[in-house]
Amino acid sequence: MSFGKNLQYLRKMRRNMTQEALAEALQVSRQTVSKWELDAAYPEINKLIEICGLFNCSLDSLLRSDMNICDEAYSNMRVEVVDAFRYVQYAVISGEPEDDAISHVTKFAKSCGAEQPQVIGWDFPFLSQEQVNVYHMHGYAAAWILPEDAKLPEEAEISSQDKQKYAVITIKDCFDSPFYTIPNAYKTLMSYMDINGLEHLDSKDVICCFEKSYEIDGREYMDVYIAVK
Repeated sequence: MSFGKNLQYLRKMRRNMTQEALAEALQVSRQTVSKWELDAAYPEINKLIEICGLFNCSLDSLLRSDMNICDEAYSNMRVEVVDAFRYVQYAVISGEPEDDAISHVTKFAKSCGAEQPQVIGWDFPFLSQEQVNVYHMHGYAAAWILPEDAKLPEEAEISSQDKQKYAVITIKDCFDSPFYTIPNAYKTLMSYMDINGLEHLDSKDVICCFEKSYEIDGREYMDVYIAVK
């Protein structure tokens, strides 16, 4: 752990805040900030408190934790407005429901004429304690984002969502170590939200968080979205 590395991490997570901007906010010189980040000098207690207030973190975390949980797998943390959309979803509850849910929705979309359907997914929380604790199950929902010209069977149940703001992080090579990179991406994104004063939105009218996988030049990526107020 290092105070200097923590400060550098907080500054970069604050939309790549420059040393000059941080120095101006704290009414010190840029050289002073540089020395702090190199662990060549340390702020007085009043400045430490100002730093905690600026970045919405605790003094204990700033001085004693390793806050830099990012690595090269994560990039492009941002706030993005997702336009209103309609979707058809399917949920699976099992020991490993993700592939089944995504496969089912993808097959349904292709049966409706969509050659490259846009599919998103998220944890499905409506499980009993017996399913979780005794049978070690969890739930996952997948959804096909409907294009305007989608032709669906009459019995298809369509849901919709209005335009919504999300905090987003991109994961590179997302399936190399999925049980590490994906949960850690959520932690990193929530840290980004805290530092930038973004409050999570929990509403029955909004998909509160979801994942979207895609390929670019043969490389696998995933964008993780968390709804914010």
